[in-house]
Amino acid sequence: MAVGTCAISSDDVIVKSPTDRRLYRFIQLPNGLCALLVHDPEIYSGEPSGDGKTEDEDEEEDEDDEEDDEYSEEEEEGSDEDDDEDDETEEVKKGPTQKKAAAAMCVGIGSFSDPYEAQGLAHFLEHMLFMGSTDFPDENEVTQGQSNVVWPRDPIVKGLAPPQGKLVEIMYDSYLSKHGGSSNAYTETEHTCYHFEVKREFLKGALTRFSQFFSSPLVKAEAMEREVLAVDSEFNQVLQNDSCRLQQLQCHTSAPGHPFNRFFWGSKKSLADAVEKGVDLRERILKLYHDSYHGGSMKLVVIGGEPLEELESWVVELFSSVKKGLQAKPEMGLDISIWRTGKLYWLEAVKDVHVLDLSWILPSLRKDYMKKAEDYLAHLLGHEGRGSIHFLLKARGWVTSISAGVSDEGMHRSSIAYIFGMSIHLTDDGLENIFEIIGFIYQYIKLLHQDSPQEWIFKELQDIGHMEFRFAEEQPQDDYAAELAANLLVFPPEHVIYGDYAYEVWDAEMIKYILEFFNPGNMRADILTKSLKKSHDIQQEPWFGSRYLEEDIPLHLMELWKDPPKIDSSLHLPSKNDFIPCDFSLRVEKESCQSTDSASPRCILDEPYMKLWYKADQTFKLPRANTYFRITLKGGCSNMRNALLTELFILLLKDELNEIIYQASVAKLESSVSLYGDKLELKLYGFNDKLSVLLSKVLATVKSFLPKDDRFRVVKEDMERSLRNTNMKPLSHASYLRLQVLCQSFWDADEKLCLLNDLSIADLRAFVPELLSQLYIEGLCHGNLLEEEAHRLSEIFKGNFFAQPLPYDFRHKETVMCLPSSADLVRYVKVKNKLETNSVVELYFQIEPEEGTTLIKLKALTDLFDEIVEEPLFNQLRTKEQLGYVVDCSPRVTYRILGFCFRVQSSEYDPVHLQGRIENFINSLEELLNGLDHDSFENYRNGLMGKLLEKDPSLSYETNRYWGQIVDKRYMFDLSENEAEELKDIKKEDIIEWYRTYLRQPSPKCRRLAIHVWGCNTDQKDADTQTGAQVIKDLEEFKKLSQYYPSLC
Repeated sequence: MAVGTCAISSDDVIVKSPTDRRLYRFIQLPNGLCALLVHDPEIYSGEPSGDGKTEDEDEEEDEDDEEDDEYSEEEEEGSDEDDDEDDETEEVKKGPTQKKAAAAMCVGIGSFSDPYEAQGLAHFLEHMLFMGSTDFPDENEVTQGQSNVVWPRDPIVKGLAPPQGKLVEIMYDSYLSKHGGSSNAYTETEHTCYHFEVKREFLKGALTRFSQFFSSPLVKAEAMEREVLAVDSEFNQVLQNDSCRLQQLQCHTSAPGHPFNRFFWGSKKSLADAVEKGVDLRERILKLYHDSYHGGSMKLVVIGGEPLEELESWVVELFSSVKKGLQAKPEMGLDISIWRTGKLYWLEAVKDVHVLDLSWILPSLRKDYMKKAEDYLAHLLGHEGRGSIHFLLKARGWVTSISAGVSDEGMHRSSIAYIFGMSIHLTDDGLENIFEIIGFIYQYIKLLHQDSPQEWIFKELQDIGHMEFRFAEEQPQDDYAAELAANLLVFPPEHVIYGDYAYEVWDAEMIKYILEFFNPGNMRADILTKSLKKSHDIQQEPWFGSRYLEEDIPLHLMELWKDPPKIDSSLHLPSKNDFIPCDFSLRVEKESCQSTDSASPRCILDEPYMKLWYKADQTFKLPRANTYFRITLKGGCSNMRNALLTELFILLLKDELNEIIYQASVAKLESSVSLYGDKLELKLYGFNDKLSVLLSKVLATVKSFLPKDDRFRVVKEDMERSLRNTNMKPLSHASYLRLQVLCQSFWDADEKLCLLNDLSIADLRAFVPELLSQLYIEGLCHGNLLEEEAHRLSEIFKGNFFAQPLPYDFRHKETVMCLPSSADLVRYVKVKNKLETNSVVELYFQIEPEEGTTLIKLKALTDLFDEIVEEPLFNQLRTKEQLGYVVDCSPRVTYRILGFCFRVQSSEYDPVHLQGRIENFINSLEELLNGLDHDSFENYRNGLMGKLLEKDPSLSYETNRYWGQIVDKRYMFDLSENEAEELKDIKKEDIIEWYRTYLRQPSPKCRRLAIHVWGCNTDQKDADTQTGAQVIKDLEEFKKLSQYYPSLC
């Protein structure tokens, strides 16, 4: 193929931070494709690792080097939160030089382009695009079916597990997996993004394969049926997700013919129904591809360590064959109203929640990104300080939280319109005062009309944006590539980085213009609640099956809200933010080399009352610091009553601190207050200039805090609701049940709820003095801090707390059950949500305690086993047997007791069948392990070593890794390097011996616990067919008779 040239090439166009060492070049090919080339000098800051073979040589190799995120979890008792199991993930990434290369392609076509008769087509095309290409036709080249693709995470379901299908069995993913890489993709409303990362020296080989999808994909007909099932599996996982149900209701009730009036997900029904109606899906996919996948709609980003000239030559060579085309100009506008006005929609929630969601339609403001008028209004309407809507409504006991603004989701931020939303979480009393709450919001909007836009407020936002841009922290390479590629579709090339931070133009008239759209005639109101009114007019949204009511808002209220007769005296504009930093100097430049030249944190204070670790940052050199503390409280979880009272105290304390920590967070000095057992965890992190000021204010509040009766009632109600929502998701329910068996002092959520009802404010007030009478504090100060500054932070603690030191023997220590030799246990329950179709099996194998001289070797063996078997497991149970949507395995570290877990979630099969298939796979592993040749084994081992030695992308990643060691009481800050070194001596025979010892019956060290969560469509009577295993029927009695390991942390 003849190599083309660039129509445009410029090194000077991109505005970047002065601290950004990367070099950028913007190019445009004659076919219209625009590309941003990024030279990252840290990618090849040392000698290249790996064999450096050419792509042709490497193609001959058969083995995979898997790169799925290895993790080990330290699991805390507090895992009864439905959305957060409190399984703390220990970062293993470490190393001085290693960094990956990455690339991303965003194509300017998304779900808004779905034909009405084949909804979900754009998403389906994203799945089908990887079904081989003209130059690389074999979609199943992966040896033993192993690869490491992570499938799409759609914007409307961020945070959910990505869908996975047989798409993993393709040449592209085989190459990435072989070379420590991974890929991802997502479909938005107006664009589709594909991105990958790979070991630095294999970037061109990956780009070669990647480029083919955009010039000559095959879209194989024989792959379509299984990919319809993959799309459907993805959809089935969110059928019970409240936020997804709300968004789909908003789509369903939008105007016919409007792009919002779609089902973006796609499902078996939407796609199969299209076929039944005579739609040729493959023909439609190819038409969508040929109409939209051309140079003019494509934005490419390539991040590598090679010189820009070399990266440019690769892009010209590989992407010049993309079809020529011009970027399409959006033809849509605001000529069609999105929603009917004056309506109130009541949507039945899955969880026990009350959420008022208000939306106002704004014109698309993409071209006005330098003014950010919508962000100015979001700052004020979502503010939480004195004078705000939040402060007023919280004082009345009506709300627990408010968020406001134009979200980053494509439906809310498109070329058609911007949707400004307010999401207000209500108390029971708040639900009874919906219209009053809306009335107060319109009072504040009237205040904004009366008090003309304030330039000083804009200037604060401008200063914050500038400092964030100037001192931006790096993110993982593939995420950065995807972000830049998406930004190329929105911003001009020069502002592809700066556009999100830019507050360049103060335009008071623009703010006034946008404010005019905040009127009741332009408002949509939704209420998401479990307490749906009884009515004969209940309707059903067709895709999710959600029940909802549509009501008219009384006309007199619509008129009242247009011009409220008065504004509550407590509403006013916020005060100036004292937390905005002024000093951005780097402390390390002032400190002597001796005190800062430490590769790991040093203990600089070790007293009966406090232990403090310190490390100055010499790597990232930004004016940021992270300070983490755990304060052990006396008797905080010695029994269930104490545990509940402690939790109530911490929640009330957070409530009291909210105004302070909110102001700091606006200035990018973040805080978190959490409870782990009897330990209050306080984290302050961000720009370091005002960090000591924030700590002083927080601890002064703690010292003087007395719980108030009115806030006690609100917080207790919210805690009750949280407990009722526990275990609504089958995956988190299964982990909860496993931890409930393993952890000696695990408090059951239902029992906590019963006891909570009896607790009063008097009980709490009597309890707190004893709780704070003795304390022990352990902390870490890391970043742009001098050692004396870290000592001063410790003095702030001492100056605010006058408690006695809490002796070691009085600190709570969690103990974990030691499963008996050859244990084969099972525990099963029905799903908590009676409409949840998914079943889950977790099969947990207990290994050994993490202690002594064998700790590192045992961890290395476990991690390497995971590296080898994860993809064969996925390929067999997910791809071939189609058991379910979630199929995975991983190490589990429960208070430093090492284990290994296999997990399957399915809406098609019951837990007995699922466990049988997991066991069949485990029993087949000996053949797989014995069949690994030397080169294959080396690939896996080197891949794991590469991950362990990967460079932390930011200070936060590094801090979290250090903090994990402190929390676990290991203090092995170089654990990742030691494990990588240990791996050098591990042989295939060691892995086989580990497998035979811990995972194969009848080995006495094969000790396993199966958790079965039965979906609503399964018959739990079939649980009786479980043979051989001991069923745990009386958990309390079982735990009383069990043995426990000595506590390690």
